[in-house]
This record gives sequence, C-alpha cells and structure tokens, in this order.
Amino acid sequence: MSVDVTKLPSGLTVVTDTMPHLETAALGVWTGVGGRDEKPNEHGISHLLEHMAFKGTTTRSAREIAEEIEAVGGDLNAATGVETTAYYARVMKADVPLALDVLSDILSNPNFAADELEREKSVIEQEIGAAQDTPDDVVFEHLNELCYPDQPMGRSLLGTPETLKRFNGDSLHGYLATHYRGPNMVVAAAGAVEHKAVVAEVERRFASFDAAPAPKPQAAKFGKGGSKVVHRDLEQAHLTLALEGLPQTDRSLFSLQVFTHLIGGGMSSRLFQEVREKRGLCYSIYAFHAPYADTGFFGLYTGTDPSDAPEMMEVVVDVINEAVETLTDTEIARAKAQMKAGLLMALESCSARAEQLARHILVYGRPQSVAELMARIDAVSIESTRDVARDILTRSRPAVVALGSGRGLDTAVAFAEGLTPSKAKILLH
Repeated sequence: MSVDVTKLPSGLTVVTDTMPHLETAALGVWTGVGGRDEKPNEHGISHLLEHMAFKGTTTRSAREIAEEIEAVGGDLNAATGVETTAYYARVMKADVPLALDVLSDILSNPNFAADELEREKSVIEQEIGAAQDTPDDVVFEHLNELCYPDQPMGRSLLGTPETLKRFNGDSLHGYLATHYRGPNMVVAAAGAVEHKAVVAEVERRFASFDAAPAPKPQAAKFGKGGSKVVHRDLEQAHLTLALEGLPQTDRSLFSLQVFTHLIGGGMSSRLFQEVREKRGLCYSIYAFHAPYADTGFFGLYTGTDPSDAPEMMEVVVDVINEAVETLTDTEIARAKAQMKAGLLMALESCSARAEQLARHILVYGRPQSVAELMARIDAVSIESTRDVARDILTRSRPAVVALGSGRGLDTAVAFAEGLTPSKAKILLH
C-alpha cells in the first residue's frame, strides 16, 4: 500500500492509498463540520444538508444522480457526525472520475429545489419519530444533553420538527458557503486509484471552494454530571453512564482505549463476564470512548429488567472501580491485541481505509502510518492504563440516565455516585 498526500492551493487535501490487488475503489469528501458547528437557530441543518446532497443539482436531477452511479454498479452514501460530514462512493476503478464528478457536483452545484426540500424535511421527521421509538437512541439523547448542557454537542444531530421548518434553500446555501471551505475539506480515496489522476480530477472539479478557513466551533465543556430518570412503559430498563474523556490528540488516548476494551469491549471483558455470564443480568453491556477535538466522552450502556437495575448499576460501579487497581498484564495484552486486529482488519477494506485517512488528515493534519499506530499501541503499559483510568474517574462527576419504568431506576442512578471524584479518590489513594 502506498499513501500519497497533496494539498491544493485552495487548502483542500487529497490523500490516496493505492491497493493494486483491488479492482474497486472507495472515495469520498470529508469536511470538518457537523452538529457541533450549528448555532441554536441552525439545529439540524448539517444533517438536512447531507440529506439534500443527492436530491438534485443544477446539472442533474435526483434520479439522474442515482442512475449514473448505479448504472456502473456503484453506490453513493453520506453521513453526518458531531464534527464531520462525509459524502462517499464505491465504484469500479474505471469509474473513479465519474464518482468524483458526481461528488463535486452535489457540493458545488446543489439545487435545493423547494419541493425536494419539503419532501426531505418530511423524511427526517419520520427519522426523528423512529429515533424516539428506539429506547437506546432516546437514552443517549438524554445523556448527551446532560454531558454537554446548552451546547451544540448536547443536541441531537437530527434537529426537531420545529427547527426543520425554519430552513429553506437560502439557509442551506449560506451554511454550505460558510463551512464547506477548502482548508476544511479532504478528498480521500483507497483501492484501485492512482494518486496523480485523482489529484488532477479534484483540481478541476473542486476549484470553486473558498480557500479561507471555516469558522471554528464553540469550545465544548463537559457538564457537572448528575442523574436523570426518564419514565417510559418499557420491558427493559436502559442504563447509561458517562464521564469526561480525552480529546483526540491526547497522548494518553490509546491507554484509555485499552482500559475501555478490558472493562467493556468484548466477551472477555470484565463487565461482560461479571454482569452477563456470571449473574445473567443483561443481554448487552458495553463501554466505549468517543474522542473529539477538544473533549472526550467515556460511556457505558446496558439494558436489564427494571427490577434488576439497582443491582446492575451497583455491579457496574464496583467492577470499574476495582478494575483500576487490579488490572493484569494478560488483560492489557488482550486489549492491545484487539486494537491491533481492528486496525489491520480495517486496512483490508478500501472503504474503511479511505475514511481512516480522511479522519487522520482532519485530526492530525497528516496520515499516520500503520507502524506508528502499532507503536502507540505497543507503548501502552499497565502503569499508563492505570494512570489514565484514575484520571478519568476523578476528572468529572458521572452523568447517569435511566430510561424505563419501575421504582428501581431511582435507586440505580444513585449507585452511580460510587464513581464521584471524592469517593474515587478515597478508593484509589
């Protein structure tokens, strides 16, 4: 594999990884704008703009966009995140120019026809309704609000039916012009691609994007924690817990990822073994860490019978607290092996590889080599893992949300106080 990077005069970066054994290519445009960039009166506009991308341009109708790509056996898709929005395609190697033409067209020449816009607003309202009918979506929505109160980071990416009504073609054109700037954009491609050919296509097709940088989003501030019980008549109680984590560029990030893996990252993790295998309290339980540019989100989710919710949360708190002081070399090695395998498996997918390269450019300003990433994983030790775990447990008060019915939910969220800074410090020192 050969990674090449070219930065165009507009500030837009082109990064490719040529994989000669493949006959297909994955490519896309990643831009460093997402839900956290929205002002209060723009709530949901990033997601709406992504939805409108394939709804027609000044040169192609929505149907023509779909038919052109599918006529060559390819596919198009897009996704909106907290900090990024991506538009990507998967095609045969001969059709890379076509894919770049379509991707540039939808971002350079969007039509935002009024009838298409109203239809897509209706589609997103259905999406909002579907999310409200999905308990694990609902519980995380409340958790985000608790972790990042009165901030874009704490709002749903989907917006609300009320905020959607405000947007029109002018709103979308204005948001696109403000945030989709060359220095804020990456075109990434992996698979059957040739770097110079991709650069030539991008230079020609993406020439209209402004070279001035996009405005920076509001700095994120993790909230004061606390708890919230959302009462709904459900079969299960859905429990979530979050602590302030680490930003993407923190030197301790990989040590925290190791800690996350060993407490809740797979079937061998402590939480899975104790809560599901030993006690039979749940079907699903996992821990995760989501790093962002200037903050991080260390979280846990599980679902259980409402009557078991207090025991569940008590066990979760005990397992996490105990793990900090009783980590073993075997657990560290197993978590590191999981991380390495995940990294190497991603390299076998040109779609995953293109996304990885784009994210590296947006976060670090350059692609990180496999050897570099492996070295960072290898550098994680039992001491560095314990140090970062202690830091996470003492840097913020936990935010806890329980969704469901039954009196046990209030007791369950109260147990999460076992992870408060004061109690953690008593335990750990």
